[in-house]
Amino acid sequence: MPKLPNIPAPPLPGPLQEPPPRPGEHNGAGGPLEDAKQAGITTVAWLDERTSLSGAARWMMFRKVPKGTNWFYTLGSATMFAFLNQAVTGVFLAMYYRPEAGGGAYESVRYLTNDVFLGQFVRGMHKWGASVMVVLVFVHMGRTFFFGAYKYPRELNWVIGVVLLILTMAMSFTGYLLPFDERAYWATTVGVNINGTGPLIGPYLSDFLRGGAEIGATTLSRFYAIHMLLIPGLLIALIGAHLYLVAKLGTTAPPWKQSQKRRELHEAEV
Repeated sequence: MPKLPNIPAPPLPGPLQEPPPRPGEHNGAGGPLEDAKQAGITTVAWLDERTSLSGAARWMMFRKVPKGTNWFYTLGSATMFAFLNQAVTGVFLAMYYRPEAGGGAYESVRYLTNDVFLGQFVRGMHKWGASVMVVLVFVHMGRTFFFGAYKYPRELNWVIGVVLLILTMAMSFTGYLLPFDERAYWATTVGVNINGTGPLIGPYLSDFLRGGAEIGATTLSRFYAIHMLLIPGLLIALIGAHLYLVAKLGTTAPPWKQSQKRRELHEAEV
C-alpha cells in the first residue's frame, strides 16, 4: 500500500486584522494630517506625470549662485513683489472706481476712502506702493550697472530692464490722473505739456494722451485703459522674459570677487 504524503495541517486562524482606514479616518499613524499629505503628494505626482513641470521647476529654482552674493541681489525680487502688490490692490480699487469726468471718478475715490471697509488702507498701499516700486526699480538698475551685470551675455536683459523702467514711470504717470481732483488735473496738464516738447513724436504723443484740445473725459478714459490694461500686460510679459534670462544666464559675482578671481588666475599663470 503506497504511503500518503505528509501534508501539514493548516494554521489555526489568528486574530482578525483590521481593514485599512478610509481617507480621513485616524489609524494611529498620522491620521488626517498624513492623509492630506499623501493626497497632496499624489496630486502633484499626477500633475507632473501629465505636464512634466518638475523639470522646469528644477531649472528655475536650482542654479549656481556666485560667491559673494549679498542682499543687493534681492532688489529685483523686491521690485517684482512691489509690482504684485500694485496688481492686487489695483484690482480691489477697480471694483469701486468709475472713470467719469463729471465728478464720478472723484466721488468713487472718496467713497472708497471713507466708506468701504479697509478702503483707505488698500488705497494707501497702492499709492505708496507705486513710489516704492519706482525707487526699487532705480536702485535695482543702479546695482546692475555698478556691478557690471549689463555686460555680455546679459545685454538683452539690460535692455528689457530699461523698458521696464520706462513702463513703470508711465504707469505712475497715468495713475496720477485717476482721482481727477485739482492736483491730479494740473499735474497731468504739466506732464502732457512736457511730453509735447519732445522731438518729432512729442506733439503727436501729447495730442494722443489728451484725446482732444484739453484734458477731459476722453483723457481720463484713455489714462484708465492704459493704466489698467495696456501697461500691466506689457509689464507681465517683459517680467517673464526678464526672469527667464536671469534663470538661463545666471547672476554675476560682485566686482570685488571678480577682481580677486582675476588676480588669482594671474598669479597661477605666473
